[in-house]
Amino acid sequence: MQLEPLSATRTTRTVTARAVGGTLGEPALVALDIDGTIATSGTLEITEPVREAVARVRAAGNHVVLASGRSLVGILPIADQLGIQTGWVVASNGAVTARLTLGVTGGYTLEDVRTFDPEPVLQRALALAPEVNLAVEEIGWGYRVLDRFAEGTVNGQQEVVPLADLWSVPVTRAIVKGPDVAEKLLEPLRSLEATAVPAGDHWIDVTPTSLSKATSLEIIRRALRVAEHRTIAVGDGVNDLEMMAWASRGVAMGHSSDTVKAGADEVTGTLDDDGLVPVLLSV
Repeated sequence: MQLEPLSATRTTRTVTARAVGGTLGEPALVALDIDGTIATSGTLEITEPVREAVARVRAAGNHVVLASGRSLVGILPIADQLGIQTGWVVASNGAVTARLTLGVTGGYTLEDVRTFDPEPVLQRALALAPEVNLAVEEIGWGYRVLDRFAEGTVNGQQEVVPLADLWSVPVTRAIVKGPDVAEKLLEPLRSLEATAVPAGDHWIDVTPTSLSKATSLEIIRRALRVAEHRTIAVGDGVNDLEMMAWASRGVAMGHSSDTVKAGADEVTGTLDDDGLVPVLLSV
């Protein structure tokens, strides 16, 4: 499976695969989306070639950072399957930055947590689309929800609460789910100075303003003292665009939308083709 460089007409970025070569032994930071990149969305299914390729990259001294829209409780089982017991992870589209740490409760320490008041966002969503379902995240546990979400659609546990309890305290992430909410509510929610990102036509993730996977990855890059030219990011969703622009080498999965492909330096194979593998083997 060969990587397909994007033409100049599809992207203005000019970084090539060779640009991340670096000095022999100079570690890279490899940021990986989960759903649609490592595993099928909403599942824990990771193929053996992907597991082996991740292990090879880490064994060579590079840093593999899982960077996902999933909550932290949804990332931990993926990290476990990949054999990642120590290192950094980015959860909730950048609202939560954590370090996996052996010997501590839960297996992680929180390094950076960004919160916001969800009340204006949730009130606006209900006013414009009364049929929506709402949820707010509780780190390491799950979600407080207006009505239960279908099994497997959110990570962790759920507690149905009265509407006012959804905004009783600041939160890292809120979810707005309902028919065509991306079309109806995306811009109205963004006007409230929140970061609103669609995850399909019927789902919007809302996090604090001026936030993305890239903002957390830059914190991690500096902490690890990784050179800017040794950064790689692979993803397939709209919420991966910022981290692909941040990385010296941004790679879109082959099944990504044209918008996501246009924001990358390269396009690899699809998830079904284990498209992540050739990227990892080229690090």
